[in-house]
Amino acid sequence: MPPTSSSIESSGEEQRFRLLVQSITDYAIYMLDPTGVVITWNPGARRFKGYERDEILGQHFSRFYTDEDRASGLPARALAIAEGEGRFEQEGWRVRKDGTRMWAHVVIDPIRGRSGQLLGFAKITRDISDKKEAQEKLRLSEERFRLLVKGIKDYAIYMLDPLGRVTNWNAGAEEFKGYTEAEIVGEHFSRFYTEEDREAGLPARALATAQREGRFAMEGWRVRKDGRRFWADVVIDPIRDAQGGLLGYAKITRDVTERRNAQLALQDAQARFLQSQKLEMIGQLTGGVAHDFNNLLAVVLGNLDLMRRRPGLDDRFNHLIENSIEAAKRGASLTQRMLAFARRQELKTEAVDVPDLVRGLGDMLQRSIGPRIHISTHFPLVLRPALADPNQLELALLNLAVNARDAMPEGGAIAISAEELALDVADADGTAPGRYLCLRVQDDGHGMDAETLARAVEPFFTTKGVGKGTGLGLSMAHGFATQSGGRLRLRSAPGVGTTAELLLPAGSRVPRPAPTPEPNSATEQTGPLRILVVDDDNLVLANTSAMLEDLGHEVLEASSGEQALRILRRDDGLGLLVTDHLMPGMTGAQLIQTVQAQWPDLPIVLATGYADLEQGAAPSAQRLMKPFMQQDLAASISAAVRARQPCV
Repeated sequence: MPPTSSSIESSGEEQRFRLLVQSITDYAIYMLDPTGVVITWNPGARRFKGYERDEILGQHFSRFYTDEDRASGLPARALAIAEGEGRFEQEGWRVRKDGTRMWAHVVIDPIRGRSGQLLGFAKITRDISDKKEAQEKLRLSEERFRLLVKGIKDYAIYMLDPLGRVTNWNAGAEEFKGYTEAEIVGEHFSRFYTEEDREAGLPARALATAQREGRFAMEGWRVRKDGRRFWADVVIDPIRDAQGGLLGYAKITRDVTERRNAQLALQDAQARFLQSQKLEMIGQLTGGVAHDFNNLLAVVLGNLDLMRRRPGLDDRFNHLIENSIEAAKRGASLTQRMLAFARRQELKTEAVDVPDLVRGLGDMLQRSIGPRIHISTHFPLVLRPALADPNQLELALLNLAVNARDAMPEGGAIAISAEELALDVADADGTAPGRYLCLRVQDDGHGMDAETLARAVEPFFTTKGVGKGTGLGLSMAHGFATQSGGRLRLRSAPGVGTTAELLLPAGSRVPRPAPTPEPNSATEQTGPLRILVVDDDNLVLANTSAMLEDLGHEVLEASSGEQALRILRRDDGLGLLVTDHLMPGMTGAQLIQTVQAQWPDLPIVLATGYADLEQGAAPSAQRLMKPFMQQDLAASISAAVRARQPCV
């Protein structure tokens, strides 16, 4: 019987389907009979499995399964599920002909006849080992990352849901915050913030900023479970899905309290260094101004002193001259304070019994302070002496007491005390190790704020108002203490009062020798002398010469050290040299060194108010502090001449 058109079409369709299946190489597509025996095989199956068509047809498909899967009956279950449910799908290990394994995606569909009888199974397998490997790598990576995050202790790393509730917790978070994972998961992260930050709405603003700008970062105080605070560096990043939806937030926190403390300490050290530099520069300027002012005052005082000695002046002119001298002396006291701040004041250091010095100043202190201030003193029974200039120590103590008085306009109390301090290492304010005598002046006045306290020792800085203070009291005490090898410490706060401490090097516990009586210039006079006066300031030179001539001496003048040496070489009848120290070219100390080498018996007076002499310079010269009066000059001449006279 010839074939019909329909049978021809059916045969052509089957041929095309067969060609389609046979051309596929990315999938293993083959058929099983109802018992699981392979009855067809395509090139894709040959590529994946490694079997040729003749090798596998008639073999049971279970040979593609691992021994473990065959032992568990997986091949039979797969066919049963496909027959019963109409489909079996799975991923799992399969075995190639050479014994190697591949990760396969498997689909088994039952094939039935028109009457529904089972004809066999269609099996499609794809080798997805690459996908499996990528998934495994991803899983391992995620697992390693999870373990990494969980194991980090230097950072608190955890997640928040979109509302700010904690969803996970790492070891660092437990270390910093003090909460275990069981205690904190599900709680709102705002509990880590201070009460002030919560009231200000900072937690909500942090999440809003992270969501809006893609990141929130700041440093601030955070609170541990036990209530203690720590300084934290915080970063919050939003976490979004592929469509941009907000899943929550990643929060990283680090405890940087130690770093912050180190930064603050460094800033404090830098501020102290800058303040020290500032004071040093101010000191240099102040010292130079004070030196020049000293010279001017020397001329004024000297001329006034000569004028008042002239006979025939009426009482009115004498009164005016005396007032002028008193004003000039006040100016000289001002320059002494400036020089003390600049640490260029001549100091005569000796062992000072501080309790005796304070008791000796008792009446003067009370008169200076006034009746509305009560002064009390507290000293131990045994106390080392302070190594300092007693006159400058008295002045520093008076300045501190007057400052304390001005801080108590309504009256109050001042306590003066002393104690010994031993520093084994350098103090925070730079005080060198050693043993010190601490003289303390404490008041209960209005105190100083931090800004005022920082500037308290600057010269001319004052809060007393115009005309009520020079601003040199504390600066003088500061300069005196520093030049003496110690330190001035100030502690103060508004409403608490101020404590000023003068730290001075402590001496040994030995009695202080009785002071040698100063020569009385009114009774001790020398005969007329030929005196060489050296000073680069013409006004000072003329004034000193006038004083000497008024005393009956013959005077030669020189305006420099070089000129003085030329005069000395041609005039062998000189009986005394009076020289300034700070001069251009050759200083007074250098001139004295040259003179003593060539004319060792010549008496010398060094007139200076500027203590910048090199260590040990001009040790045998008689010192005369500027500004000076005629009687001071006469006393220095007598002392210099007497020192050069041979002992009998």
